[in-house]
Amino acid sequence: MSEYSSLCGNFNMKLKNCIIIFTIFTIFTFIGFATAQDLRNVSEPKNPQTCASLTASGSEDTRTIQKALDSCAKGKAVALSSGVFHSGPLVVPSGVSLLVDAGVTLKALTDPALYDLGSKKCGTLDEYGLGCTAFITIAKASGSGIYGKGTIDGQGDVVMTGKNQTWWELAHVAMVQGTYQNNPRLIQINDSTDITLYQITLKNSPYWTVYITNTNGLTAWGLTILAPASARNTDGIDPVGSQNVTIAHCHVSIGDDNVGISAVTAPARHISVVHNHFDHGNGLSIGSGTDHGVSDVFVSGLTFNGSKNGVHIKTNTYRGGVVTRVSYENLCVCGGVRSPIHVEMKYMHQTGNLVPEVYNISITNMWVLTKGKYIFRGLSRSNEVRLNLTDVHIMKGSTWKSRYAKISGAVADDADTKKQCGYSGNA
Repeated sequence: MSEYSSLCGNFNMKLKNCIIIFTIFTIFTFIGFATAQDLRNVSEPKNPQTCASLTASGSEDTRTIQKALDSCAKGKAVALSSGVFHSGPLVVPSGVSLLVDAGVTLKALTDPALYDLGSKKCGTLDEYGLGCTAFITIAKASGSGIYGKGTIDGQGDVVMTGKNQTWWELAHVAMVQGTYQNNPRLIQINDSTDITLYQITLKNSPYWTVYITNTNGLTAWGLTILAPASARNTDGIDPVGSQNVTIAHCHVSIGDDNVGISAVTAPARHISVVHNHFDHGNGLSIGSGTDHGVSDVFVSGLTFNGSKNGVHIKTNTYRGGVVTRVSYENLCVCGGVRSPIHVEMKYMHQTGNLVPEVYNISITNMWVLTKGKYIFRGLSRSNEVRLNLTDVHIMKGSTWKSRYAKISGAVADDADTKKQCGYSGNA
């Protein structure tokens, strides 16, 4: 029996035993960091010293928080230390951090006018969906972060000021009409270096939760990211055109990709996704935009429970590029996962002139404790999906669809529902 199969112990395993197993696996995880694809030496972050400690006023606190952030010395953090804060958009300066203490909630105000970029489109539908600024923005910064055991609530489920629908209801109408919603992202990180997100709970984002573009050095450690399964486009963590990214010890349960790696703006590479747990969502996705290439991705110690997909690589000739040197190991897939492995080069049947390639993909030591659909679909005989599967265990009665795919290795249909993935929460 492999090391990770011990994580799938008896279904009635007591919590104490789960914690023991969880601790043992944490050791294996840190050993895994030595071979992880983030080129930095990553360890658990520590909260920075504070430059100011704020108490909620009971009304709008935007100016108070922003003034404190702008006045804070580099290397320190503004602490929200007591109460429920209500704020419009905030900008975290370079070298400065925001710390939300345990028991404290920072709520995003729901007035679209506060987030509008000048076109008066925020809170409406159009053909682009780019009319809003984010609730929290970190741009062209170095050494900034968001810390703390408190909560940031995007209030995507609350009726917008001056409207008769919530942000999420607007997103649903966009889906029905084939348009795009102008909703704010919860956290936007652009063109930055060495950014840290630590322990914070992020919930109810109106749109994508953490969206990272063209950033070198991002650590997301111990986050809890929550939204209902029905909340459209509430991706958890999306590294886009970024490199040297570590996502570790996070619990993500949302309405779209739990983690979505893409290369729309620049190459996405040297990314480690280590020891995380996904409940509902679309799983761990690479794509659909792979234009500039995705490479050197390392995934280890990931459990899925209720996500639509497990391993999901999605690309096409409309937004295609090379996806290579991607390794998955020590995966456990629990109940309700529709497609434990789905590798697709004709995603959404969108076509164009950017021909994708998907090769040098490996999956090692994977236990799937639910029946599911395994889909491998390349473009042609001369452009196949190429994967290697080693020590992969699936349920009898699963379906297997393969076209234009070269799959090496062996799969055993010996997984048993009497086992379960051992997961006891964040480390």
